[in-house]
Amino acid sequence: MKASRRSLLAVVFLSLAILAVFAPAAQSQANVQGQWQTLSYTMPINPIHAALLYNGKILIISGSGNYPPQMTYQWALYDPKAGTINVQTSSWDMFCNGMVVLPDGRPFVLGGTIQYDPFFGQPRTAIYDPATNTLTDEQSMAHGRWYPTGLVLGDGRVMVFAGTNETGSSNTAVEIYQLGSGWSPQYVAPWTPPLYPRLHLLPNGTVFYSGSTPTSSIFNPSNTTWTTGVATTNYSGTRTYGSSVLFPLTPANNYKPQVIIMGGGNPATATTETIDLSATTPKWVQGPNMSAPRVEMNATMLPSGKILALGGSLNDEDATTAALAADLYDPVSNTFSAAGTEAYPRLYHSVSLLLPDATVWVAGSNPTRGTYTPQMEIYSPAYLFNSDGSLATRPTITSVSTAVIGYNSAFTVTTPNASSISNVVLIRNGAVTHAFNMDQRYVGLSFTAGSG
Repeated sequence: MKASRRSLLAVVFLSLAILAVFAPAAQSQANVQGQWQTLSYTMPINPIHAALLYNGKILIISGSGNYPPQMTYQWALYDPKAGTINVQTSSWDMFCNGMVVLPDGRPFVLGGTIQYDPFFGQPRTAIYDPATNTLTDEQSMAHGRWYPTGLVLGDGRVMVFAGTNETGSSNTAVEIYQLGSGWSPQYVAPWTPPLYPRLHLLPNGTVFYSGSTPTSSIFNPSNTTWTTGVATTNYSGTRTYGSSVLFPLTPANNYKPQVIIMGGGNPATATTETIDLSATTPKWVQGPNMSAPRVEMNATMLPSGKILALGGSLNDEDATTAALAADLYDPVSNTFSAAGTEAYPRLYHSVSLLLPDATVWVAGSNPTRGTYTPQMEIYSPAYLFNSDGSLATRPTITSVSTAVIGYNSAFTVTTPNASSISNVVLIRNGAVTHAFNMDQRYVGLSFTAGSG
């Protein structure tokens, strides 16, 4: 628990200190459902994987972009505040990689593609440095990984799991990377994971597998063992390209680890399920339905603790069955409410990220090879508006007492809004692809308001 919180605090506070302001036009009911707006410019590459940087910019990984004839492997640096997109190329294909944000704020790219049809996984890795805007190759993994999942562990190491290897077979091993010493030996799992398994770091340091298959498991990094058969979902099918989110960990819920899984399948389901992992015998419990079935959806945690569920469709890669209406899930009341309507279908290879200004950036959709949706949208949640639809006054951060926050220690945030602050939270930088944000995390803090 101690190391877990330390790595989280050190990463996230930098992004929360960036207060770029996005100013959408006023709109009635915006204070109830929020507001969607299409940006005036487009994304020049297929945004398959995206990670938020500590400077408020976004790293976009496309690689060959789901287009085999493409001979250049592309990535881009996107600045939402300035509206600029700097496209560059890499020497190898990072298409359908894994990616997490390291504790020092640098995104770590895990694997990619060696060949298409059938897909063979790439063992190479790279680290992106926001200070120099460069991608630098790091030590390769033992075997290839196409569609792997990465996760930053409580002590700052990186776990990678699953994907297809360099011969197209399932990679069933866990590998763990530590800055300065490289990759661990392989720890082969006693079961075969799906592609892009949904993994969550729990407060006790273990890793929970929530899907897409019905049977849940737990990995213990301290002894590299798996506990299988932890729980079985009520939905009997495989929630392929559904999403999974770890609930906010807060003082109010005593940092109790709970997870919700949403949608998935083909045809898709609108159902959700939750699990309380602090229970003696955890079990999946049926949750409320979303407003529509969603496969290839996205789910983004907001600073309010609510979860924005968006995009997807009834039939996979079928825009005629797309769900344009977004939903907002409240973990406290276990209910969904309406969150406005998107302008564009968001299916396969779509992404969404919480930005430092508390809006949500949504991009992509690539159900057909050779084409994708270049238009981007911004969702401004209801908390950004007054009852008349005008923009609410934002709290501001004047200064912070330290750049590095230690576990279980106090620090001071200077703000002219101290007397009106009701909640203080830390949110980890997101890294999202294929309907899952690999490192999304929300931790609430205890706090007191000082004089002035």
